[in-house]
Amino acid sequence: MSTKTAVVENARDLLPEIIKDRRYLHEHPELSFAEFETAGFVSKRLSELGYLVKEKVGRTGVTADIGTGKTIAIRADMDALPIEEANDSTFKSKNHGIMHACGHDAHVGIAMACAKLLAKDKPQGRIRMLMQPAEEFGDDEGVSGAPRMIEDGALEGVSAAIGLHVDASLPAGKVGILAGPTMAAVDEFVISIKGRGGHGAYPEKTVDAVVLASHVVLAIQQIISRRVSALDSAVVTVGAIKSSSTRGNVIAEDVEMIGTFRTFSQQVREVIMKELEAACSVARALGGDYTIKYYLGYPTTVNDPEMAGIMLSTAIDLLGKENVVEIAPRTWSEDFSFFANQVPAAFMFLGVAIDGDLRSHHSPDFDIDESGLYVGAAVLSETARRLISRS
Repeated sequence: MSTKTAVVENARDLLPEIIKDRRYLHEHPELSFAEFETAGFVSKRLSELGYLVKEKVGRTGVTADIGTGKTIAIRADMDALPIEEANDSTFKSKNHGIMHACGHDAHVGIAMACAKLLAKDKPQGRIRMLMQPAEEFGDDEGVSGAPRMIEDGALEGVSAAIGLHVDASLPAGKVGILAGPTMAAVDEFVISIKGRGGHGAYPEKTVDAVVLASHVVLAIQQIISRRVSALDSAVVTVGAIKSSSTRGNVIAEDVEMIGTFRTFSQQVREVIMKELEAACSVARALGGDYTIKYYLGYPTTVNDPEMAGIMLSTAIDLLGKENVVEIAPRTWSEDFSFFANQVPAAFMFLGVAIDGDLRSHHSPDFDIDESGLYVGAAVLSETARRLISRS
C-alpha cells in the first residue's frame, strides 16, 4: 500500500469515530463563549492522545500540543447557533433553542481524527490543535474567539495555520481550495435618519424621515453597480428599517436602518464606507440629517498562495484531481481570517451536500452527508505533515 493510499485509508478507518463525535456534539450544542462541555470533551480526548492541553484559552478555547520543533496549527471552531432545530433525527439537539446549524460539530469531529492520526505518526515537528470558541458571535466587546485566542498566546511559535469548513453546496467528500481572497470581510452599519415629525394631514410642515430613508436606500443600491468596479466583488444589504412612528397618520421623525457589507479587499471596503456616507447625504439635501456608525467585523480570509498550493497538491495527491473542484470565493465570513492575518494560512471547503436535498447553513433543517468527513481529516493531517517537513 502506497503512503498516499495509507493516509486516506487510515483516515477512512476513523470515519465511524468522526460520525460518533459529530453526532454527540450535535446533541449537545453550546453557544459562543459557552462551550464548556465541548471544551471538556476535546480536552479529555486530546489528553488521552498524549497532547499537552491548555484550557481557557480565549475564554473557553483549548490548545493542545504534541511534539517539538516547527509548529503547525490546525484549527476547528466549536460553537453552535441560537436556532431551534427542525430535524427529527436520532441525534437532534437536546438543548432548546440551540443547534449546530453550520457544521462546527463536524469540524470538531474531523479535528479529533486529525489529532489521532498525527499523534500516531509523530511527525518531526509540533502539532498544535486550536479548538476555538465563538466563531459565530463576539463577546460583550464584539470580539470573537480567534482574536481572544491570539491574545492568550495561541499562535506563539506557530509557523502556519490550516483549517476547513464543511460546505453544503459541494458534493460529499469533494474539496475546494483556492489561493488569495477566499471569504469576504463582513462589516455592519447603523444609519440614523433625522427628520421632523408631525401629523399625516399636514406633511408640508414636516420632514418625513421615512421618505428620506427611502431615498437613502435607493442611493445605497447604486453603490455596487456604479461605484465599485465590475471586476471586484462586494455586497451591500440593508436588512432592517425601524421608524419612530407606528401609526399610519403619524409622520416619522426618526428612522434607523441596519445593514451589512461584504468585501474581498481593503480598498473596496474603504470605497463602500465612503459611498455609504455619500448616499446618506441625500437626507441632508432633502432637509433632514443623519448619523452613521460602523461596526467592523471579520476581515477578508486570505489564503497564502504558497500554503494554498501545498494544500491543493496534497488534496490532489490523496483524492485525485477529479475530487478537487474549482470554487469561487465565498461571500461567507470567517474569523479564521484573524489567524491568517498573523501567520501564513490555508483554509479549504469540504463537501457535505445531501444528494437531492440541498440544505442551507444557518437554517433550522441544516444537515450534512457524513460519508466524506474522513476526507477532511486526511487532507488536513497530510498537509500538516508536509508543512512540517518543508525546509
